[in-house]
Amino acid sequence: MSRTAVIFGGLAIALLVPTGLVIQKEHVLRSGTPVLLELAPVDPRSLIQGDYMVLDYAISRERRAHPTTTATDGNLVLRLDAKGVGTFARFDTPDAPLAPGELKLRYRLRKGRYRLGAEAFFFQEGHADRYEGARYGELRVAASGASVLVGLRDAQRQPLGR
Repeated sequence: MSRTAVIFGGLAIALLVPTGLVIQKEHVLRSGTPVLLELAPVDPRSLIQGDYMVLDYAISRERRAHPTTTATDGNLVLRLDAKGVGTFARFDTPDAPLAPGELKLRYRLRKGRYRLGAEAFFFQEGHADRYEGARYGELRVAASGASVLVGLRDAQRQPLGR
């Protein structure tokens, strides 16, 4: 194999992998179910560091306090209320189909913390005060459980920063 072919092959892989990830996230944004997840109470002064906010979801904090699984990767099952707010129903298992109003949300358990895929919210520098009232993370969730964070909401579930 020639050196040129190796270089172009490596370049193609370096371009195709990120493109595939972007396409996957765009699909979740277009077709995913909107879900609001309550953020765990925190002191905004310790969350805001420069131009991002670390997010800690109430569901994640509850699971840490009452662990019921040792699986490091899997899906939570959320139950959605009439306002689109998701609450923990159970861990997904192959023998328990989803009931109406339920959906899967992928998680990863790392260092005792349940990561739901969007643990940081980035915003323009100097705009921290717009997001101090955040009480909900707004996600789009695909049927597979993959999610994308699309924004933050206040206590009345109104979008922040738009």
